Amino acid sequence: MIDPKWLRTDPDRVRRSQAARGASVELVDELIAADEARRAAIVAFETRRAEQKNLGRDVAKAKGDERAVLLERTKQLAVDVKTAQADADAAEAAFTDLMKQVGNLVLDGVPEGGEDDGVVLETVGAPRDFAAEGFAPRDHLEIGELLGAIDMERGTKISGSRFYVLTGVGAQLEMALLNLAMSKAAEWGFTPMIPPALVKPSAMEGTGFLGQAAQDVYHLPADDLYLVGTSEVALAAYHADEILEADTLPRQYVAYSPCFRREAGSYGKDTRGIFRVHWFDKVEMFVHCAPEDAEAWHDRLLGYEKDFLTALEIPFQVLDVASGDLGLSAARKFDCYAWLPTQQRYREVTSTSNCTEFQARRLQIRARFADGVRPVATLNGTLCAMTRIIIMLLENHQLADGSVRVPEALRPYLGGREVLALS
Repeated sequence: MIDPKWLRTDPDRVRRSQAARGASVELVDELIAADEARRAAIVAFETRRAEQKNLGRDVAKAKGDERAVLLERTKQLAVDVKTAQADADAAEAAFTDLMKQVGNLVLDGVPEGGEDDGVVLETVGAPRDFAAEGFAPRDHLEIGELLGAIDMERGTKISGSRFYVLTGVGAQLEMALLNLAMSKAAEWGFTPMIPPALVKPSAMEGTGFLGQAAQDVYHLPADDLYLVGTSEVALAAYHADEILEADTLPRQYVAYSPCFRREAGSYGKDTRGIFRVHWFDKVEMFVHCAPEDAEAWHDRLLGYEKDFLTALEIPFQVLDVASGDLGLSAARKFDCYAWLPTQQRYREVTSTSNCTEFQARRLQIRARFADGVRPVATLNGTLCAMTRIIIMLLENHQLADGSVRVPEALRPYLGGREVLALS
């Protein structure tokens, strides 16, 4: 959540951020009122509690009728203190509930608008001219079926629509991507992790995925656990309720995990193949750092994502995501969109978000800095969302006969193979 001080010192900044997100501006006024009510209730409780303590000392000294009167007063005051405590707790809960609805403060420079208003910052690589090569590109599913790499029919039979099975060279391709991604991340100083894919509500809420994104999350009511849509959730909650030493920052983690998404609201979109599915595996980077270092780390994470896509020889664009398309926790977000030949457009394959102190405040992750104990900043970045990267490899590196050229960086992880040949 945001720092409450902004409500008192610069509420217009919070209003501007809410407006940029396309979210409720009126919520800010409700919060200001709730904050005032909360503080007033705390003062009322503390006043009565202090009176109760003072009265206790007076009773100890009093005798006779005076003592009897004071004892009678202590009974009433005990009721008043209990009532004031309940009022303060209720006011705190009301304030906290409203605070959880406010998105992170959008950073200066983020383009305004919705999903279609992101700004392209750069284009890396050039799409192939298949016409000049004398053939029309096949889509990833046709290539995957020719290679014996993707089985949608049996995936649907096992689990339903939007499920798949990677078979043969398809499974080998994911393992190769995993090893390449983890090797690169290790070179960049990240600690490899394999965290749980099932998390408590506190972890999901703490990372901001039970607000606007709740409809896209799988919940197991019998156990009150959630299936994560990204290992960001587990990596953020890894240090929940901890105070870290400043000299141990940044903490850099990279995780491999399954990810589960209901894809609510995507009916009819990308129904062919493995672009938009309910389950996929992903390699995710995560950083806990000093807040003043967050923007530099955001640029660094984007650089790592660009390096990975460049190593795979996939043309892509970098997008500065518009304010109305940011998740609840993100103050700024960069996406990489890779070229998809059969759709003749760029499609999202990676993203990196600067969540500033927002998640750390919700999860109580702090560090002991020279100026005191305060929240850290958290950032996340997708290094390799397996299904989408496999799509881009199959389509961008396909050959006329349906086989696929293996990028040089990936060959050591595929036994030196230069081409994925037809089965």
